[in-house]
Amino acid sequence: MNRDPLDPGSLGSLHGPVPRHIAVIMDGNGRWAAARGLPRRAGHQEGMKAVREVIEGCAEAGVGILTLFAFSTDNWQRPEEEIHALMGLLRLYAGQEKEELREKGVEVRVLGDLSRLDEATLGSVRAIQRETRGGARMRLNLMVSYSGRADILGAVRAIAARVREGVLEVADIDGDAFASHLLTGSLPDPDLLIRTSGELRISNFMLWQFAYTEIYTTPVLWPDFTQADLREALVEYQRRERRFGRVPSS
Repeated sequence: MNRDPLDPGSLGSLHGPVPRHIAVIMDGNGRWAAARGLPRRAGHQEGMKAVREVIEGCAEAGVGILTLFAFSTDNWQRPEEEIHALMGLLRLYAGQEKEELREKGVEVRVLGDLSRLDEATLGSVRAIQRETRGGARMRLNLMVSYSGRADILGAVRAIAARVREGVLEVADIDGDAFASHLLTGSLPDPDLLIRTSGELRISNFMLWQFAYTEIYTTPVLWPDFTQADLREALVEYQRRERRFGRVPSS
């Protein structure tokens, strides 16, 4: 796809609708490192620069919610050395970025099965959430130890418990009631999903929430993803007609 001829850094000057909520599958760190003869952890470290780029770009463009798939439940099956490196990067990110994120009005929430995190990492997660609470410019969700299927099962169990307790009637269970029990229950579904590295799957990420999400894929590996690439995704989003199952407009 050819880049938009306008200045690729002018995210604040986009013409047309800007997604309220963008989700990103940050893929390609390992391949980026392998192509350079580096260990996988080097790719993860370099990917932190892209995280900063995308947060700043989304804030400039006026995106209200950014959700980053940082670590899936399936990632716990990776080699212990890589898991240790990823948790270390999460602690480093939380420690280094919380002050700047607070100053920029970015509220951070970390969503997933956090019971599997070690105490040091969990402490860092709690600190960045506490220090950025109330940020009104943008909400940043970091999905850590997250699984879309587990999210759905958790909602089912919570609803079943409320029905058993007599708090909720079966007849009252609809899509909105179900969605409210998901980890993202208070948020609108993503308008746009960006996946890097050219892969064409959603990898057990926000399975319920992606029902009508526009999907944009790029061959760019995550460590190489810049605000110019983000702008390209946003311009492509603006070209699309979102019908939600309805007849196209005439």
